Amino acid sequence: MRSKSQSLLLRQIALHAVLTPLAIIWLFPLWMMLVFSTMSDFGIFSPEIVLWPSTNFIENFKNLQADTNFIRAMSISIGVAVIYTILSVLLTSMAGWALARYRFVGRSVVVGIILGTITLPFAVVVIPQFIMVAREFKLANTWTALIVPPLFNSLGVLFMRQAFSMMPGELFDAARVEGVKEWQIFLRIALPLARPTMAALAIILFLHSWNNYLWPLLINSKPGMMTAPVALGTLIGLTKVSWGGIMAGAIMLTAPILVVFVFLQRHFIAGIAAGAVK
Repeated sequence: MRSKSQSLLLRQIALHAVLTPLAIIWLFPLWMMLVFSTMSDFGIFSPEIVLWPSTNFIENFKNLQADTNFIRAMSISIGVAVIYTILSVLLTSMAGWALARYRFVGRSVVVGIILGTITLPFAVVVIPQFIMVAREFKLANTWTALIVPPLFNSLGVLFMRQAFSMMPGELFDAARVEGVKEWQIFLRIALPLARPTMAALAIILFLHSWNNYLWPLLINSKPGMMTAPVALGTLIGLTKVSWGGIMAGAIMLTAPILVVFVFLQRHFIAGIAAGAVK
């Protein structure tokens, strides 16, 4: 018994000895981004190696705000990401429920088409999508154009379909015998059981919307409708690049992602683990 505990301790020490340097390597770029956000443009490119934060963050942020109205851009990004995540999780859950629990003609064809759309790069559909939204529907420079076109997420549909397929069908059959309506089964039984998977999907979708750059850049031409990544992109000019402002903005863009993951990490890990077990 004693030898087993010693062996387990040695394995844990060896595991930490391997993982700790890897964690440091992964965190080092984030730390340097924080350091650069507190330095002037001249200090960033100085030959001296600096590993500790300086005192120039407020000035960098003031310059960033003056050049891009970054606070407004951040509020637009937060609003778009939150609304998109909620609507997309709801829609993909409904589609996944239908594909997992209902039998209808052509179901396998629909699943095959959804799988096929995953292989299509966004560059293939972005121009037709832009023409349809901007010219046909005349929705350019609107919140609708930012949120609605990316709502259908093939990965999310397959993700939720897998989650609902893992649930015992007898549970839903028993609810039907008791007279529970279909929409009540979906909202009150299926969705609570799929909460870990929905949390994992919500993090993925929030991250996708938060980092989206190409579509907001194309569909919005007004400065007042810029999202935060697009606003940061405007700091890169032909003759001047505000590196201190870019680093300060990058720090502010990273913070909401960390907050979302901290609050949902337990459900995220549970959702990923459930898929792995399956």
